[in-house]
Amino acid sequence: MYRREQPVAARSCPAALCNNLSLLPRAAPGLTQFALVLGPSLQLLSAAPAGQPVAQRQLRAKEGPGLGAPLITQARWCVLPFRALLVLTSQRGVQMYEADGSAMVHWHALDTRSASPAQALFARGIAACGHYICVGTWSGRVLVFDVPVKGHNIVLSEELEEHQAPITDIAAEPAQGQDCVADVVTADDSGLLCVWKSEPEFKLLTRISGFGTPCNSVQLWQGTVSAGYGDGQICIYEASTGALHVQINAHARAISALDLAPEVGKLLSGAEDSFVHIWKLSRNPDSGCIEAEHCHAECVTDTQVCGARFCDPRGFSFAVTGYDLAEILRYSCV
Repeated sequence: MYRREQPVAARSCPAALCNNLSLLPRAAPGLTQFALVLGPSLQLLSAAPAGQPVAQRQLRAKEGPGLGAPLITQARWCVLPFRALLVLTSQRGVQMYEADGSAMVHWHALDTRSASPAQALFARGIAACGHYICVGTWSGRVLVFDVPVKGHNIVLSEELEEHQAPITDIAAEPAQGQDCVADVVTADDSGLLCVWKSEPEFKLLTRISGFGTPCNSVQLWQGTVSAGYGDGQICIYEASTGALHVQINAHARAISALDLAPEVGKLLSGAEDSFVHIWKLSRNPDSGCIEAEHCHAECVTDTQVCGARFCDPRGFSFAVTGYDLAEILRYSCV
């Protein structure tokens, strides 16, 4: 069971975007750092365990010459084995900053040559895998950036072109050196999932067909893919084969966020129906199938949930954001 703790006050309400909450649990001893997309700017908040904000600042997306500020579409801290970067996606490209947002280390403009005048251009979907950072785009391409141990020499090493619809989300999990283990999954607006092995170069393992419903959020855990869809369903697949293990009618409206506590297999889902649910995933030792048990439900009254994240790898606490809600709600185990 979880109980509501002191919320973290924010200066503005977050934009109505899926996956609109990122956090860096160990930004400093005793602090959790949160990031919220507000539109053309990003709000960074450092909060103490009791919920009091220690510091707040805003980071604006880079503007092109003679152009207004682009809208940010997603923000996420990418924790690599040797460094952490804050990555923003927008209508114009990809920006990478030092973890505290103090300095930009890389800027990549979107290639608009193949776009028609009627298309909306944007990047969306961010995940770190090994020394790579993967970023999705409106065209369905996934940009793979090779990040050095230090410095600004970040290069675009590869483009993955399996998707025909705009990318919605990307998730990754360390493969730990095993052969044929999936460590990246990409999702798009048609519901298609593509599962990849990243080393030594990206290789497509399987395609999991969609149902015409957008897959707004995905997670990887122990060789399984958890996918949250626009019709409120959660589906859990075997990553290497695409076999369906579990299908849950989890929410009454579109799922806007999924997160996993990897040490215990807890799955967190938030949706536009104002509910946040927690599920316990486990693999049956006899059949090898994944089973899901409902553990907790929380209603954020009259709020369209747009972000939900665990605050620690064991799922002892989680945080929630909502459209038109100028605070970050926090919950912890009783």
